[in-house]
Amino acid sequence: MNLVIDCFKLVKGAGKSIGIYNLAKSVTEHLGGKALELAGETSASGKVPHTVIVFGNAHNREEFDVPGVTFVEMKGNPLNKIYCILWELFLVKKYAKRYQADRVLFPRGYRPMAGKGSLGRCRGGRKIRDTVIIHDLIPFYYDKHYPGFFNRMENAYIMYRLKVSMKKADGIITISEYSKEDMMDKVPGCGKKIKVIYNGINDVSFRPEQNASKEEKKEYIVAMTSGLPHKNARGILRAYEAYRRKTDRPLDLVVVGIEDTSAYKEMEEEAASHITCYKFFKAFDEMCRVVAGAKAYLFLSYMEGFGFPPLEAMQLGVPVVCSDRASLPEVVADAGILVDPDDLDGVALALAKVTEEEGTRKELVRKGYENIKRFSWDSRTDLYWKELFHE
Repeated sequence: MNLVIDCFKLVKGAGKSIGIYNLAKSVTEHLGGKALELAGETSASGKVPHTVIVFGNAHNREEFDVPGVTFVEMKGNPLNKIYCILWELFLVKKYAKRYQADRVLFPRGYRPMAGKGSLGRCRGGRKIRDTVIIHDLIPFYYDKHYPGFFNRMENAYIMYRLKVSMKKADGIITISEYSKEDMMDKVPGCGKKIKVIYNGINDVSFRPEQNASKEEKKEYIVAMTSGLPHKNARGILRAYEAYRRKTDRPLDLVVVGIEDTSAYKEMEEEAASHITCYKFFKAFDEMCRVVAGAKAYLFLSYMEGFGFPPLEAMQLGVPVVCSDRASLPEVVADAGILVDPDDLDGVALALAKVTEEEGTRKELVRKGYENIKRFSWDSRTDLYWKELFHE
């Protein structure tokens, strides 16, 4: 059986989500490794081995041309919108047939816009089946809660494309039960073809016990956010003010994802003087160093299809205080303190508890290490393989 993974439009740093790129890269690497592992076994039994073919581009070849994968560098510019429309309408179908695909996986969540069965027929006259990975329905969330934040026409087009994919794809993979429920609400009847496969998390080579933070040896809280409204930077800053009022020994705050505290113009000057902001870190190890040195990790997002940041903090042995919205409760489970992101006093009390009670900290760190075991790539790979290579 030939599986094609359509990565032609994936370019690192282009588009709004690095998460889609990283998941596609990880799925490709692990399915390629599985195909390589099974190749000798299947050939010895006389069966035709399963193959993984990636449609890529010159920009992503270095990361997607991996062992066990047949990488095909497609011509054309993946950053050219007109060419990409042509790719989705006509070219992906043409190349799927040329490379004798039995199934095509679309990690970006969008299948070709034409009708069901539009990819044509594979060997033996069977229809080429397609599966889309849909991470979340954030465009619908923005349409409801932050209309006009994104270009209205572009957002409407994306919502239309997602609905078409949910209706017409042969299979859908999503990354949380929350996202599945959200899809079933938007497109009733699609639930029977949705498979939930949690994201896998890659091992962090950085080890906090060997690379302790050197933030002037100060104890601090670290928070992860961004300038997007659903990441709730303003809520983090307001919660920090509340925390400082709740304790006699407040720690400083390090915020990763924003340049300064201007997201909350009414911020008290005294509280602002205890906050350090980093827009981003060029080196992943540097970000890990800052997170690993923290006494607590704060994540107050309103909307996540999955939510990697709290799990990354758990990997680094940092206790987590996390929003109770969207998919986060099922991902964090009881390994973090879940809070209503709009309940500032509740967030403040949780931060005080984590930073001042050593027993609570140790228990959360222990539970965090246990929790991340649920997201090993060994188990994720088996689930993807079973879903994509079944007849």
